[in-house]
Amino acid sequence: MSSRQMPVSVHASHLPVVEHVRFSLSSAPASCQRDVSWCPRTRDSSWICCRRRRRRHYACAATAATRPAGWSVRSRYKGEGLISASPDRVWECLKPEPDGLRVKWDANVKKFQLLDEISQDVSVCRTVTPSAAMGIIAPRDFVDVIAVRRYEDGTFSSNATNVVHPSCPPQPGFVRGFNHPCGCFCVPVAGEPNRTQVLSFFQTDLGGLLPRSVVDSFFPSSMMDFYGNLTKAALAL
Repeated sequence: MSSRQMPVSVHASHLPVVEHVRFSLSSAPASCQRDVSWCPRTRDSSWICCRRRRRRHYACAATAATRPAGWSVRSRYKGEGLISASPDRVWECLKPEPDGLRVKWDANVKKFQLLDEISQDVSVCRTVTPSAAMGIIAPRDFVDVIAVRRYEDGTFSSNATNVVHPSCPPQPGFVRGFNHPCGCFCVPVAGEPNRTQVLSFFQTDLGGLLPRSVVDSFFPSSMMDFYGNLTKAALAL
């Protein structure tokens, strides 16, 4: 059986999942500029920019890996944004909890269900996504172990990877997707308490038989909407 067919099961050894994604911060911009027209630009030649957007209260960019990640032909994506809101406000909108704000502002999250609480900072959750791309992408669901963490510098992180959980086998009406190790970071901007750098990293297998062109178009577009809607939600708090 290939590694693609062997999602991990919940075990104590999987709890430090936050470190799976932390290494990716090395490719993020070293600092954020004060000018609101700032837009992240990667200097790593293994990434190419798919989409950029600049607005009054945020600037963001979506990039994709230019080569396959190991055995997988699925692309890796990285989002980088600078938002005019404090890290606490941004995190309040992002933190993964069933009754949280995420399902209210994120068009790609229809339902967020807690399956198992392993510790205060580690849980197993099911995320349901609606249909997309004019119905070409059917509703999906994902089951992940999620770890949240706050670092000494004030950075918040939420990191996840796919798991198999006995309480949630594949559900009728949903295509079961697969998340490779992924994460989102809310990083304080030095000297600017009302600015937050938001970094997101993911490699998702949507499952099913989807045209490659649809997937390649969907992810960058949805990432731009993610940053825009996140900014609106954070400023509304």
